Amino acid sequence: MTLAPRLDLRQSQSLVMTPQLRQAIKLLQSSNMEVTAFVEEELERNPLLERDERATPGPDDGHRVDPLPAAPDLPDAHAAAVSDALPTDGAAPLDADWDNVYDGGGYESPYGRGGRADFAEDLSGVEDLAAGGRSLREQLGEQVRLGFSDLRDRLIAAQMVALVDPAGRLAVEDSVIAQAMGCEVARVAAVRARLQRFEPVGMFCRTLAECLAVQLAEQNRLDPAMQALLDNLDLLARRDRAGLMQVCGVDAEDLTEMIAELKRLDPKPGASFDMPPAPAVVPDVLMRRAEDGGWILELNPETMPRVLVNRGFYARCQVGARSKDDKVFLAERLQSANWLLKSLEQRASTIIKVAQEIVRRQDAFFRHGVEHLRPLILRDIAEEVQMHESTVSRVTANKYIATPRGTFELKYFFTTAISGTHGGEQHSAEAVRWRIKAMIAAEDPEAVLSDDAIVERLRAEGVDIARRTVAKYREALRIPSSVQRKREKAVPA
Repeated sequence: MTLAPRLDLRQSQSLVMTPQLRQAIKLLQSSNMEVTAFVEEELERNPLLERDERATPGPDDGHRVDPLPAAPDLPDAHAAAVSDALPTDGAAPLDADWDNVYDGGGYESPYGRGGRADFAEDLSGVEDLAAGGRSLREQLGEQVRLGFSDLRDRLIAAQMVALVDPAGRLAVEDSVIAQAMGCEVARVAAVRARLQRFEPVGMFCRTLAECLAVQLAEQNRLDPAMQALLDNLDLLARRDRAGLMQVCGVDAEDLTEMIAELKRLDPKPGASFDMPPAPAVVPDVLMRRAEDGGWILELNPETMPRVLVNRGFYARCQVGARSKDDKVFLAERLQSANWLLKSLEQRASTIIKVAQEIVRRQDAFFRHGVEHLRPLILRDIAEEVQMHESTVSRVTANKYIATPRGTFELKYFFTTAISGTHGGEQHSAEAVRWRIKAMIAAEDPEAVLSDDAIVERLRAEGVDIARRTVAKYREALRIPSSVQRKREKAVPA
């Protein structure tokens, strides 16, 4: 063997993570709202991009999925869900302006039909706007200004309003507030007592027992027996009825009425304020029933970004470019715009393809309910659509589909499988959880189902499940054990 330098030519393949590829992957796993925000940034950054102002495609232009023969119509409740989630055939186009479809009635003004003297386009006035809800501290501050005439008491009350937590508790001791304000403890205690009767009643209390006691006193129901019950809430939490009857000096019937009265009180009087509205879920895919019994899928045109490349503007700029840097800049912007359009088109087709296969696999769920949800994993969809599992995972992340049964995240339809008894058909873990919840909801208060009893019933239905799995699913559903449920059902609400 000789040691000498030589030249070899080898050919190999490797994946290079270019910035454009990273961008495409990021767009694929982002929701429509996130993609829209990204496209808005690109519209500002790239002069060759512009919005597509053409009319959106109609609902019948979507992808139809007809995996099974037509089934009977869904119940009225599900039909209502369709009308709420998806546009009807007679609805106005999604891109229509309100002034194009709004009929102001038979009134004809001197300035034109539906017009105004100042030629403003907005016909609504400030009186049509809904008033925003007041916060907890705003409502308490107004009551403090009206309820305290003494400036020193008003200052102490304002300090307590600033310290109260969102649930309405004020765990700070009166002595601490008095030391900070430089006043007597008795004065702070008197101000706190008055604040506890403000609306909502029961605020500014240190403990749960004190909060409930203030509400009962406001209703003139704080008798010695009820006070004894409040002093022994730990016995009530353990469902120790015998101990409660002994310390309260009442019989079983009176104790039941007292507990029912406690349940009607508000343990957190401030929790109903300052609650931000739940964020609305905007579906990425719309699904509706076809006339032949199949399903029609389409991307939501309300949130799907649509852009175009202005090639005419590019041609004019190319002709007027004087320097090499200008031509390089235009070429980079054109390449970036073309890549963005290609990424958006590929993202849309991938989402539709994956959603179509999910609907095909879970057709029984959409027709009959959650008890017919089939076990499904990413590999099943990836093999059918000929994609990698990681691609399917990115497609189903942060994506929602509006169906006749409600709006679901695409990840919802992927559940683990539970074996059937005697080698029978496998069952979805989500369907089994739903079955456990339904069993417990329908159980007899006199014969509460234990975990072993639930296992026996499920095995009789063909589900091979262990007792620890039933306990795990029950705890995930936040359902107490059979012993605790038996105690709770012994105390009527």
